[in-house]
Amino acid sequence: MINTIYAKAYTEVLEIIKHFPEEEYNKIPKEKIEFYKDNRDKDYNFTINPEIDLSEQNISKEANAIIVNLFIDYFATEEQKVKIKEILDLNQKKEEQEKREKYNPDDIFKKANKNKEITNIETSDGNTNTALIEYKESFFARLKNFIFKILHISK
Repeated sequence: MINTIYAKAYTEVLEIIKHFPEEEYNKIPKEKIEFYKDNRDKDYNFTINPEIDLSEQNISKEANAIIVNLFIDYFATEEQKVKIKEILDLNQKKEEQEKREKYNPDDIFKKANKNKEITNIETSDGNTNTALIEYKESFFARLKNFIFKILHISK
């Protein structure tokens, strides 16, 4: 069985396409509509107001993506398909950039090693061992850094 998120999305899509004009509705293959009907969430009640623009309705991201795909596959002109592809590519690049900034691998390692210090320890037999010692800031130092950060003051 399809997971519940997509089952609800199929319910939403069926409600939306129900309001299409008949000639537009008939452009969608019957197999696709039957698939949505077979895999919808029968317990989920979803209604749209045809008087309000679809972009202002409370539609899930998944249902929105299905509607966009239906539009591209069965209704869009070649020019519209190119324009939509450009928009989708731009959105994908933005999302990747945001993830890159949020989860930058270079910064992750800097933060992990920030409070660690490498120290050479000399043993009784004259050998030198290298150890990684973690440095912990005192409560007062963390409080001071927090206040500086709030006031946008660099050390």
